[in-house]
Amino acid sequence: MKKYLLFITLLLSGFYVYAQPTMETGGQKMPNEWIDRDTGHEIIKLTRRGGVNMSFYFNNNPFIGNKMVFCGGTREGNTKDIPGKEIYNIDVKDFQMYWVDLNTLKIEQLTHESKQVHSEIACARTREIFYQLKDSVFALNANTKKRRTIYVFPKGVMGSIGTVNVDGTLLAGVFSNPREHKIFEKYPLKSQFFDRVFEAKLPRTLFTIDTKTGRLKKIFTEAAWLNHLQFSPTDPHLLMFCHEGPWHKVDRIWTINVTNGKKPKLRHTRTMKMEIAGHEWFGSKGDAIYYDLQKPRGEKFLIGKTDLKTNTEKDYELTRNEWSVHYTTSWGEGIMAGDGGDSTSVAKAPDGKWIYLFHFDGKHLKATKLVNMKNHHYHLEPNVHFSPDNKWVIFRANFEGHEDIYAVRIAIRK
Repeated sequence: MKKYLLFITLLLSGFYVYAQPTMETGGQKMPNEWIDRDTGHEIIKLTRRGGVNMSFYFNNNPFIGNKMVFCGGTREGNTKDIPGKEIYNIDVKDFQMYWVDLNTLKIEQLTHESKQVHSEIACARTREIFYQLKDSVFALNANTKKRRTIYVFPKGVMGSIGTVNVDGTLLAGVFSNPREHKIFEKYPLKSQFFDRVFEAKLPRTLFTIDTKTGRLKKIFTEAAWLNHLQFSPTDPHLLMFCHEGPWHKVDRIWTINVTNGKKPKLRHTRTMKMEIAGHEWFGSKGDAIYYDLQKPRGEKFLIGKTDLKTNTEKDYELTRNEWSVHYTTSWGEGIMAGDGGDSTSVAKAPDGKWIYLFHFDGKHLKATKLVNMKNHHYHLEPNVHFSPDNKWVIFRANFEGHEDIYAVRIAIRK
């Protein structure tokens, strides 16, 4: 009787919720929940469906309420998986949009298009996702699943959408040059096309589309590789974009008001030879931009923060091993996370394959290791996000030999 009462007590206290196995992360098939052997942090698999599951790029907000939008597909072809490595000789097909309830982990398919959909544009306020199929731009209400056509590009025009503003009234995108597309077709690998597109200096044009009327407005044209579009999370008129290319050769980070006709404003000025800044993102408060900053490249590693009102900058230093391909700030910007990097990345870190949590500590960042990523192949960038309650860091990984989405709990349960 005493053993039975003890069992009931433990069950009611949630003991069995916490009783995940402690094990090495990856290099093997993982359970749905486990404790990382090297960090002590709890990890759960968010996408418990077959096939390929991909979370959004780090600067695109995937959350609508407490649900996270993601892209799911099926795999065809052959794979050869080795613990800690992957040989990518696969094709992925049938990409459609899904969302997962972060409370129940229930997954629901949102789009059912006859062609592949791969969107990273969601508006929490209107509960819509936006996507493009060839020349047509659509909005889908995530609750009702009703789809509406917003805009159809004229024949021969190469336009693509990239971001939606905070109130869901404007999409922003870019027109590119046909000559640029020929470079991409001839040189499909990033190592082949990156410098070529930059050096070509072909004109690109930023535009907005009114999501209610479908009116397209051209807002800025330059003979440069304009890329990485992001609307402010608080100001529906403020758009950030970058001059893409080798970071030490470009003045990269710019903002523009899409309604007042004024020229773009440079948000970080390089101060030394080989200084680089990039992978920029808005903080959730909307009053600052953060970015990966190195002074110079590969030697001193920082996170830069530019105040949008004063254009003044604060820098926070971290170590070589703590450098990450991408960083992000929490909701409220009290803490940060990074997705690490392997020894072939810019930092050439000997021990950088970790998901990190960072706390601000004066002019430095104090790091905590959350997940050992030694069995992850950084051909797939993890791209960290904070959950809406700031209790989890969400990332994508291939450490089981396929692409899936996971979350690591920030606090260690006692």
